[in-house]
Amino acid sequence: MKILVAGLHAPNAPRLAALLGAGFDVQAAKTLPAQGPIDADVLVSNRLTADEAARFSGRLVQVPGAGVDAIALDAVSAACQVCNVHGHEIPIAEYVVHALLEHFLEPWRLPATLDEKAWPAVYADRPYHREACGNTVAILGYGHIGEEIALRVQALGMGVIAVTRSGQVKSAVAPNEVVQTPQLETVLSRCAALVLCCPLTDDTRGRVGDAALRALGPQGLLVNVARAEVVDEAALYDTLSTGKLGRAVLDVWYRYPAAGETSVTPARLPLHALPNVRGTPHLSALTPGLLERRYGVIAANIRALQAGTPLVHVLKAAG
Repeated sequence: MKILVAGLHAPNAPRLAALLGAGFDVQAAKTLPAQGPIDADVLVSNRLTADEAARFSGRLVQVPGAGVDAIALDAVSAACQVCNVHGHEIPIAEYVVHALLEHFLEPWRLPATLDEKAWPAVYADRPYHREACGNTVAILGYGHIGEEIALRVQALGMGVIAVTRSGQVKSAVAPNEVVQTPQLETVLSRCAALVLCCPLTDDTRGRVGDAALRALGPQGLLVNVARAEVVDEAALYDTLSTGKLGRAVLDVWYRYPAAGETSVTPARLPLHALPNVRGTPHLSALTPGLLERRYGVIAANIRALQAGTPLVHVLKAAG
């Protein structure tokens, strides 16, 4: 069985080969062929255009992550399954907790040094900081990531409002309140922070705009670990730059470098330059533990495909 690990995930081909062992031909490809057939039984990639999907005649597209907004699902052959994989919820939840605690503890107000000259004045003027306990966070999207965030912030004494399309959650981690997505703006005035961890769809694209950001307010925090496009870029820049929104921690961006590109800004507007923005380069999930969990599931799915047994995390079954 031939497995092609493509794009940004090509360096993980040796990891997958080691997990699968003998009998599997695992190859790495930085890019997919520009024309002609894509020859493999399994394609491991988080990006697949409609043209590439039409040229792939294998049996499985295995997305090495949860998001499939860059996969042309409708163009994938009816005989081919498409699966994704999770395992990222633990490090992302820890990242979000760090962002929340940083917001309340305000470490940027502390001195850079406590030497003998600075110490007397610093001690005399030491600032108060806020507490996370007793505050409420709204979580837009309450899947694997949302419930892991809720588990941790509730342990800090924070309340959780889950915002979902149905107004319901199916989770062992019960939020304090659940509302439907159209009610988002009505609850944000009660929240210290809004965390975005929903998928990017036609319904969620631009869902967080000027009204939601203003409702969050000048003391509020936006944390985006979903997709940048869930938030209207112009509204985000305007509210942050004018102080109508307090702060933002952004791990996802509107622009990403293409292959070979050496100069590109992460957004059309200079969000990254604002003093009340903490920007990170899409790293909230990147831990060695993530790779172990994800590639363990991917290897199990490939073995199941070979054995003719059911796969897990199936987004599109073979017709």
